[in-house]
This record gives sequence, structure tokens and C-alpha cells, in this order.
Amino acid sequence: MALRTLETLGDLSGKRVIVRCDLNMPLNNGEITDDGRARASLPTLQSLIDQGAKVVVISHLGRPKGEPNPEFSLAPAAERLGQLLDQDVPLATDTVGESARQLVSELQDGGVVVLENLRFNKGETSKDEAEREEFAKQLAEFGDAYVSDGFGVVHRKQASVFELAKLLPSAAGLLVANEVEKLGRVVTDPEKPFTVVLGGSKVSDKLGVIQNLLPRVDRLVIGGGMLFTFLAAQGYSVGKSLLEEEQLETVRGYIDEARERGVELLLPTDINVAEKFAADAAHEIVPADAIESSSFGAEGIGLDIGPDSEKAYAEAIRSSKTVFWNGPMGVFEFPEFASGTAAIAQALTAVDGLSVVGGGDSAAAIRTLGFADDEFGHVSTGGGASLELIEGKRLPGLEVLGW
Repeated sequence: MALRTLETLGDLSGKRVIVRCDLNMPLNNGEITDDGRARASLPTLQSLIDQGAKVVVISHLGRPKGEPNPEFSLAPAAERLGQLLDQDVPLATDTVGESARQLVSELQDGGVVVLENLRFNKGETSKDEAEREEFAKQLAEFGDAYVSDGFGVVHRKQASVFELAKLLPSAAGLLVANEVEKLGRVVTDPEKPFTVVLGGSKVSDKLGVIQNLLPRVDRLVIGGGMLFTFLAAQGYSVGKSLLEEEQLETVRGYIDEARERGVELLLPTDINVAEKFAADAAHEIVPADAIESSSFGAEGIGLDIGPDSEKAYAEAIRSSKTVFWNGPMGVFEFPEFASGTAAIAQALTAVDGLSVVGGGDSAAAIRTLGFADDEFGHVSTGGGASLELIEGKRLPGLEVLGW
């Protein structure tokens, strides 16, 4: 079946439209440090405003565990949305209580209101289906239609994602539709050569992606903390670097499968090894098969790929027609160990084809390093959701919309 999109909802002028956004943005002392997810919501919100809809925005922020907590208030998000939309966007002080009812009742055509953090209500993420349904029914009273535009949560069976979509005429917003289209191309119709770049801390987080994509890719590029499990699987010592010993046999199997399928598996040839895990740690470049030969011996910890690996990885990426990247190459939050991640990002901007940044830490990294989203073919707003879609899993928040 085809994903239901905005136009399937018909004329929305004067209608109350509940929009499930993903405004789960990083905060520092109450200030938003990366407003990428708010900006990603704008096309759908502006489309509804232009149609004269009364827009009720709902979202979560953090993990307040089913209880109101000022630390996780959506107040900064509502304020930022107001700035981006150039209109007043009031925030209800509750999710389905008196404040929410009052503000929704006062909405004018083209107006926008934000309800307080959905996760202040335990029904949002409850394991009890009946409890989720009850919360969804309360939310549904605020709308005539429902638009799912929070891609970062479509892999979750939560009240505002799954049950609410069944109670009202529902469709995917522009953001979700675009995510499905771009990520779907990666899985089902990638132009060749097709390269997948995987980083991040744990190989266990990427097992499903590797398993699903090995039969499809031309190259698999490995970085981040997970690379040390690959190196150890080949018999190399990795010092104090991150290592998942329980995954060694699985990784050996993937190495063998890549060889059998003719998939080019790129592992780093050099590593930036540090004395300790710290931004100001002493560090040096050593061969990937001699990590414990650094000045720090067996205490050394690999925190980034080295310059030779950067060049090889960048060349593999630039010569590809489709690239999917998820996970930084090193501890990009520390400037001394951000070079590998920056090299990958720079190479992706030069791809003559489709380059996809797979959300999560990768999206945060490109912005931290000064890249703009429009320098890439697509920057996903959902780390876990994008990975599960790439793994070939069925996502409840998309299935309920007909996909």
C-alpha cells in the first residue's frame, strides 16, 4: 500500500489539525543548541497554515518518565517555532488538561499552538495498549485530522504515533513522506556504486543494517568505536579502545560474507590513539594493526581514524553514486578527534548522486562541524527510525499510515 500523504486529507481550511512533530532538540541551560528538527517541521506547518488550518503541534522532549518536569518543557521549542514561523505560538501548560482545551478552543485559522511535552503523561509511552488508547482518545478531541511529521518516533508504538493515527483521518506530513522516499531509494533502488559508511560506538547497534545491506552494497566503510571490534576480529590488539568481545564471532562472519559477496570492506589503516578519553589528551597516529605500539602502550585508546584512512574513505565516498552514512568516525565532540568525521562529511558533499546522512549523532556532527543540511542529498531527522527502515523493518508509525 502507498503512504497516505497530506493531499489525501482534502480541504483543511478551518479544520483543527494535530501535527505530531519531533521537537526533541538538545538544550543547554534552557537554550536550544541545534534547531534542526524544528526547521525540518516548517514545510508541513507552513503548508497547513497557508491552507487556513488550525494547527495543534504535539511532541515529546527527553525522558520525563510520565510526570511533569520543568527541565523537559517544550517552552523553548514553542518559542523557536514562533520565531521561525513569524507568528505567536503559545504553549499549553499541560497535554490534555484545561490549558490545552482553552488554547485549542481559541485557535484561529492559520494559527498554531503547542501542547506541553507528551511524555508528561504516562499514557504516551505505556506498555499497556489500553492506557495508550485512552491518552490517544483525549488527544483526538483536539483535532479533526492528524498529520504524522515526527520521523524520529515512527518506529515506536506510542499513543501519539500509532493509536492517535487510527482515531482520526491521518496522513504523513512532508517531512515523513520525504524521509520514506529518500531512505526507500537507499534500500530498494540505490544507484551504483553504493557505499554504506557506519560509525558510532557499538557494532551491536548496527548488526541489522549490516545484515540487510551486505547483499546490496558495493562498499562497506567502518569507523567509530565499532571499528575496534572489527580489528580485534582480525586478531589485532586494540588497547583500551571500545571492544564488544561478544560480537567478535558475528563480525568475523560479516567479514567472511563481504569477501564471498565481493563487497569491498574498508577498515582503517591508521588510528588516532589517545592517552585517555579526554579533549586535551595526548595523542598520536599509529598503524591500525599496531595500536599498542603507541607511546601509551596497552593503555592507549583509539578515538578517531587516522589521516591515511580519511583519504581512502573520502575517495571511496566521492566515487559512489549512492552513500548512506550513520555514525561518526571518532569522538567529534573533541576537536582533536573530529577530523575523521569532518572528512567523511566533506566527501559526502561532493557525491554526484544521492548522499544520505542517517540522523542521530551523524546529523548532530555535521552541524557541530559547520556543515549545512542543504550540502547533502538528505539529512534524516531520525537516527533509530532511519536505521530500522534501512534494516528493512516495518515501522508501526508508517504502517498505520498505509505504508
